Amino acid sequence: MSQLSKAQRQRLIADWLRAHRVGSQEEIVARLSLAGIPATQATVSRDLDELGAVKLKREGSIRYILGDQVDPNFAAAKLDRLLSEWVDAIIPAGNLLVIKTPPGSANLVANALDAADVPDIAGTIAGDDTIFVALADGVEAHAAAGRLGVRRIGASAGAGGSAGGGASGSAAS
Repeated sequence: MSQLSKAQRQRLIADWLRAHRVGSQEEIVARLSLAGIPATQATVSRDLDELGAVKLKREGSIRYILGDQVDPNFAAAKLDRLLSEWVDAIIPAGNLLVIKTPPGSANLVANALDAADVPDIAGTIAGDDTIFVALADGVEAHAAAGRLGVRRIGASAGAGGSAGGGASGSAAS
C-alpha cells in the first residue's frame, strides 16, 4: 500500500475529477483502493470539501466537478472566504508575509492562495498554523498585506461579519 500525503491524495482526486466522470465518494474510495491508497469515505468527503468540489448534473449525469470548472472566479471567492474565516493575522516580514491561522488550517489557506493566482504572490509554504508567503519580485510586503487584509475584511462584511475563525490580526500598519 502506498502512503501519500494529504496534498498528494487531493491532487490525485482533483486530477480524476478533471479527467473522468466521478459520481460518488464511494467511487473515489474504490479508485484510491485500486491505486493502493487507503482512504475512508469520510476522508474523501473532507478532501472534496477542501478541494471545493461540487456535485452537478452535467451532460446527463450527476458528477463531482471542481469549483474552477463551474465559475472562473471560484478560486478568488474561495480565497476571500477562507481569509475571512481562517486567518488570524497577516504580518509583513521583509519580502515575505507571515499568515497566522488556527491550528490545522494553514494548508487550507495556502492552497487557496496558490489556486487564486494572486499576482503579488510567488508561492506559499504552510505549516500547521503558519504560512510563509513569498512575494513576487518588486512587491512591497506592507502593500501586499494591506491588499489581502482588504479581501479578508470584504469577505467578512459580505457574510454579515460572522467570520468563523477570524481574530483581530492587522494586515498592515
